Amino acid sequence: MTDRRAPVEPIKGRGTATRHPHRFERDQREAFDDGWEGEDTGAPAPPATEVIWEEPRSAIGEVDSPDVYFDRSLNPYRGCEHGCIYCYARTTHSYLNLSPGLDFETKIIAKRGIAQVLRRELSWPKYEPRMIAIGTATDCYQPVERELALTRSVIEVLHETDHPFSLVTKSSGVERDLDLIAPMARRKLAAVYVTITTLDAGLARKLEPRAAAPHRRLRLLRTLAEQGVPCGVSLAPQIPFLADDMEQVLQAAWDAGARSAFYHVLRLPWEVAPLFRQWLELHYPQRAQRVMARVQDMRGGKDYDADFATRMKGSGPWADLLAQRFRRATQRLGFNRQRVEMDTTLFRPPSPPGQGRLF
Repeated sequence: MTDRRAPVEPIKGRGTATRHPHRFERDQREAFDDGWEGEDTGAPAPPATEVIWEEPRSAIGEVDSPDVYFDRSLNPYRGCEHGCIYCYARTTHSYLNLSPGLDFETKIIAKRGIAQVLRRELSWPKYEPRMIAIGTATDCYQPVERELALTRSVIEVLHETDHPFSLVTKSSGVERDLDLIAPMARRKLAAVYVTITTLDAGLARKLEPRAAAPHRRLRLLRTLAEQGVPCGVSLAPQIPFLADDMEQVLQAAWDAGARSAFYHVLRLPWEVAPLFRQWLELHYPQRAQRVMARVQDMRGGKDYDADFATRMKGSGPWADLLAQRFRRATQRLGFNRQRVEMDTTLFRPPSPPGQGRLF
């Protein structure tokens, strides 16, 4: 019997090409060519972005993972319009009964009133200030932030209370909020990290279709450095035989003003693995098997291993080689010689609603 499944085609401006079913779905559907599609129907319109409002019960998330540098996080959005095909946070849409595929990048969950919730949490009598990492799951400056300004509202509260924070982004949108971030940075209250996966613009356009171009992220680093904001570069994720220009990225980021750097290797938990495999077959079919074989070499023969000891850096010869390359390049350039220390002693609880400060 002839296979009549409709061929999968890339969607312009989107990372995934399908609404991949999540792991809790009982039914799975595939497009089927019934032979009735006419020549004059034209290509379907690209899926539009939909914002879905959520009423958050809390703003600050406690993080107990031993392999990250922070223990508190804040994410104004769930889902991300940037559409990065490798994003490990795609799996979280499954808990919302949404697809980690197209739904993740087209159905954005926005946390209504998150600044007010944060203000309430910072007002708790027993609250102890510690650095909050913003945008660790999904980008806090993704395109919808231009209209919703949830991230800015959060930073306004942190600015008012002199509460330290860091954020990581692929977007130049952070420049809009430098009027708040730069003064805080000068008081050791803010730092910004910019993710640059590769300098190859063509590859970046496929990997991260709605994120800023690599040259624009370098310009962002330069702007941050000129404004006195401690800034670093994230080389995450490292993808074998695709994003393989680690030394060039580090050199460019250093020249732009970054003084700290870190990297992770590709992580493919749950539904991210089949989504990434499909992406490889669509965009780099000649390399697909080779890339996945090397990924599995770093994961003990599997697509992914969630062990805290190895999930960020992998294991095996290729992972060791990556670690050596990173160490030598950062030492040669001068990265990570001085740790960014945040000052928590300046924190002051927010004023009650309608009440100003004397000083």
